[in-house]
Amino acid sequence: MPRPAFSPDRREFLHVSGAALAAGALARPAAGARANDLLRVALVGCGGRGTGAAIQALATAGPVHLVAMADAFRDRLESSLLEIARAAPERVDVPESRRFVGFEAYREALDLDVDVVLLCTPPGFRPAHFAHAVARGRHVFMEKPVAVDAPGVRTVLAAAEEAKKKALKVGVGLQRHHDPAYLETVKRIQEGAIGQVLLYRCYWNSSGVWTRAREAGWSEMEYQMRNWYYFNWLCGDHIVEQHIHNLDVCNWIQGAVPQSAQGQGGRAARTGPDTGEIFDHHVVEYTYADGTKMLSQCRHIGGCFDSVSEHAHGSLGRADVSGGRIQSAGGWDWRYRGEPVDPYQAEHDALFAAIRAGTPHDESVSGAQATMTAILGRMATYSGRALTWDEALASNVSLAPARLAWDAPPRVLPDAQGRYPHAIPGQTQVL
Repeated sequence: MPRPAFSPDRREFLHVSGAALAAGALARPAAGARANDLLRVALVGCGGRGTGAAIQALATAGPVHLVAMADAFRDRLESSLLEIARAAPERVDVPESRRFVGFEAYREALDLDVDVVLLCTPPGFRPAHFAHAVARGRHVFMEKPVAVDAPGVRTVLAAAEEAKKKALKVGVGLQRHHDPAYLETVKRIQEGAIGQVLLYRCYWNSSGVWTRAREAGWSEMEYQMRNWYYFNWLCGDHIVEQHIHNLDVCNWIQGAVPQSAQGQGGRAARTGPDTGEIFDHHVVEYTYADGTKMLSQCRHIGGCFDSVSEHAHGSLGRADVSGGRIQSAGGWDWRYRGEPVDPYQAEHDALFAAIRAGTPHDESVSGAQATMTAILGRMATYSGRALTWDEALASNVSLAPARLAWDAPPRVLPDAQGRYPHAIPGQTQVL
């Protein structure tokens, strides 16, 4: 069963729940919100990224209030609520009646009369949450990636079609698209600053992320949920959860998605019982329809070459895209020198401005394509096969458990030593 609820200071909770709105006053503004209309926000997924996204949403221009929150765990929701309230106390009104906990909590939050939903749970839940948000007619910000397997991507694409019909605004947390340095560098490459692009290189090489020790009383479902980064049904492996950013930048410049991929990966350092099932390294060669290659690396091993970056090589020069630099012959001819902007804030500013103005804003398809690019890479490294985009997207291999409940078994379970089975190239089936 979930851990007992964390109980923060009662006075702080009274302050949070008595902010700007009377409890239960959730009538929506008239259609076509304008600058002075109050936008009511629901947060689904109260981890670090969800907390940050809520704070950024509340910092956008015009009246906006957080009025509902949902998470699988009570302690995560309550600690998140306090952090958000400290950052924007005048914009938070989440009484106990609008704090929802459990696997179905998202429905309770999204079924309230809210205007915008922030979908920030582990990505395995994203397709179902996005589809429900669209069905309820809500504008959406959803974190990347938007799925962990091909069936999930197809669900997101179908919901994206419905969102378009309803003129809903959708933002996806690929914030490089809102970074002026990236915007200017990509524009110059697309205008021919390095000639015809022949090759991309991209990296997310780092030492890895957190783990949480198993606690007495946790079911296997709770353990995997608490350590969601290490289980594919929740995170999709780090090639999907992190490296998506770099793959997305290369797709952005190319204006296309890869048509095929082949690669290799494995577990060289991540071998203990606390490391789940994901690989600690992937190397993938992607090929676009015009023959252009993208060479991709991501690694979670300490003491090695670290880099989180994207690079493009062309017939007339090269670009350090992440560094905002372009070289034509000999030296760096151009470097971005504009004022830095927080792209995490900028992506929320753009979404909320579009909602208020009624102008188009839809990042759902590009987010799904970036996600599928990363999934294609994982499928190639896990299977050891060369795969096409079309056959990968058509895969019916679902990673989700048959049932979502605290006593339900996930698909991947530990052996007697606490170690989890993992993919074996040449043997693992991904289609």
